Amino acid sequence: MSTRPDAARHLRDLALLRRVRDRIDREYAQPLDVEALARGAHMSAGHLSREFRAAYGESPYGYLMTRRIERAMALLRRGDLSVTDVCFAVGCQSLGTFSTRFTQLVGMPPSAYRREAARATAGMPSCVVKQVTRPIRNREATVQARG
Repeated sequence: MSTRPDAARHLRDLALLRRVRDRIDREYAQPLDVEALARGAHMSAGHLSREFRAAYGESPYGYLMTRRIERAMALLRRGDLSVTDVCFAVGCQSLGTFSTRFTQLVGMPPSAYRREAARATAGMPSCVVKQVTRPIRNREATVQARG
């Protein structure tokens, strides 16, 4: 049974976590790390990571990378930027890390995605394209479970 102070603290923490998630959504292309996010929420990095994972099912870093990859997918579908340009445009500092994470979440390297996406989504309204091409972290678990 929780007491009122515990419930109030839990609600405060949830509001702070929502602000952290909103900040990641807004500032995904900026240099963000868990320590900076935690300072902004007046929490330790460990506490933020534990609470964020409990509330949203993934770590703050995982959520940030998913947002970056989601935006990268949109930029790659446009077709007017190189993979390297897209990597830096979404806030990644390493092309290797970007390519590895992209491949983990999407199932193919960014260069292959760029080639395939134009064909696969031709003629679809952009709102439908966004929904069917959104990276879903559960794909990682599904692929690993089969392997």
